[in-house]
Amino acid sequence: MANQRMLGFVHTAQRMPDKRPATERRQDFAEIYARFSDERANEQANRCSQCGVPFCQVHCPVSNNIPDWLKLTSEGRLEEAYEVSQATNNFPEICGRICPQDRLCEGNCVIEQSTHGAVTIGSVEKYINDTAWDQGWVKPRTPSRELGVSVGVIGAGPAGLAAAEELRAKGYEVHVYDRYDRMGGLLVYGIPGFKLEKSVVERRVKLLADAGVVYHPNFEVGRDASLPELRRKHVAVLVATGVYKARDIKAPGSGLGNIVAALDYLTTSNKVSLGDTVEAYENGSLNAAGKHVVVLGGGDTAMDCVRTAIRQGAVSVKCLYRRDRKNMPGSQREVAHAEEEGVEFIWQAAPEGFTGDSVVTGVRAVRIHLGVADATGRQTPQVIEGSEFTVQADLVIKALGFEPEDLPNAFDEPELKVTRWGTLLVDHRTKMTNMDGVFAAGDIVRGASLVVWAIRDGRDAAEGIHAYARAKAETPVAVAAE
Repeated sequence: MANQRMLGFVHTAQRMPDKRPATERRQDFAEIYARFSDERANEQANRCSQCGVPFCQVHCPVSNNIPDWLKLTSEGRLEEAYEVSQATNNFPEICGRICPQDRLCEGNCVIEQSTHGAVTIGSVEKYINDTAWDQGWVKPRTPSRELGVSVGVIGAGPAGLAAAEELRAKGYEVHVYDRYDRMGGLLVYGIPGFKLEKSVVERRVKLLADAGVVYHPNFEVGRDASLPELRRKHVAVLVATGVYKARDIKAPGSGLGNIVAALDYLTTSNKVSLGDTVEAYENGSLNAAGKHVVVLGGGDTAMDCVRTAIRQGAVSVKCLYRRDRKNMPGSQREVAHAEEEGVEFIWQAAPEGFTGDSVVTGVRAVRIHLGVADATGRQTPQVIEGSEFTVQADLVIKALGFEPEDLPNAFDEPELKVTRWGTLLVDHRTKMTNMDGVFAAGDIVRGASLVVWAIRDGRDAAEGIHAYARAKAETPVAVAAE
């Protein structure tokens, strides 16, 4: 039962509390995941009903042909299963690890809807593609011919890298520019290593380099080159920077020390795990060890923060969220894992201020009543008068979401149009912005979203860029490796 619970084979409602120390639970999870074998993959794949309407595929942003690769897996034809899996997804082994399958494919599995527990699609996807890497089936996608023109990609996250691979396969010379010293964006710096091992990202990054993609690390558009300068250098430019600006909270005491943004906290933790020395970690300001930690927010980033704090050795970890469990935006599976690891959730509670002199000592909060539903169907949070309480905190992590940076100013291109939310305005059929030859994809267009949606957007943008380049050429650009 414990093994099934750790892999998510049993419904959340069936979970029983695991009272063992967090270190033992984490070891157990790693052991179980490592033992996901041919036999287990075959057993799960065999559970697929091959239903007439594959709702799992319908609800997958990249339209993975899940029934077919499950069938191939059940027949022991793993190399063919891998070929089907990677045909629609540039990073299937990554999605197998971090996709919220309970909200996408597995949550819409016919067997899940019949209350018998979904096929563990994510675990099978991970197994198929890890096997492919181990067996040497994964090869760089090199073009059959070079087209003689280049494309610039700003941002080395999932949208940018997916587009880069697609464009390189078509024969473009692809240059990827990123502000960080490592390629991968949030895959490297935003997602904890216990969910996504950094070696898994690194081998993908290397695979693209082996295909001929050129990386420019520590390159900041607006500092090292303006957007117009890059535009003159390439036939087209794709902006795939993601959204990194943290939403803040305006409340008394919000300027106290040890109240930090989620991405700063996660980036520091990931850099340390990669062997970097980070002063903020060494001096304790971005290190949860020995602290009472409070995380504000209810999304997947909040879950990453609470689970990271547990692993850093926090004395206690509490998560404050203003709605109830069923209304939280994060993965229910992640919430269950966090609870198993010792995180305490304080539902229907909202911060109103922070206590302390120079450094935070507590979060002042109020209880929330969920009132009448608004136009979106979500119940409106209402403060319960006289319900104030204080939660002890030595470290407060704000995981309240992300907003776009001011790219027109940052890129030295004031003509670049944005929406009222600050995201880049594009023609959604082509992914092109209001500027000729400048495209955009991923979170910088749709707002903070899932990695799998970024992959889908990057693939679509590559098609838009290819069509644009062919139309602009005096002699139509030949189609290669399609």
